[in-house]
Amino acid sequence: MRRPIHITDIEAAINHWRALRPMQAGATLASEVAALATLYAHLAYHRRSEALATEFSAPALAAWLAWYECQSDTPCIAICSTSQGDAQCKGCGRSFAEVQQWLELDPSEKRAVWRRITAEGQALRFTRYAERAR
Repeated sequence: MRRPIHITDIEAAINHWRALRPMQAGATLASEVAALATLYAHLAYHRRSEALATEFSAPALAAWLAWYECQSDTPCIAICSTSQGDAQCKGCGRSFAEVQQWLELDPSEKRAVWRRITAEGQALRFTRYAERAR
């Protein structure tokens, strides 16, 4: 993967696996939770907010990718203004290049776009048509 993965995505993956495989009294953490939590702790200890895929253990990367597969792939809400010449889509917030190359982006690149457009919160997906995006 070409982009670093943000700690918030690692945390979301941990929470996903915790919900799927809750720990019972006296039991150990699910293997996915343990693998991701080790990476999360490493990032927190070193005050870092991102990790490259090469820094993930094989189990942590597998757990993160399995979580990623459960996420909505595209931010598109079928109100595309890039098709009408806008550099930035008013519907989803992606740039023209991001819309055009979406299928070629790897999971880390897609999550970086998702983080950016969510933080900006300006697209119709996050305002007027938020209920449509769900």
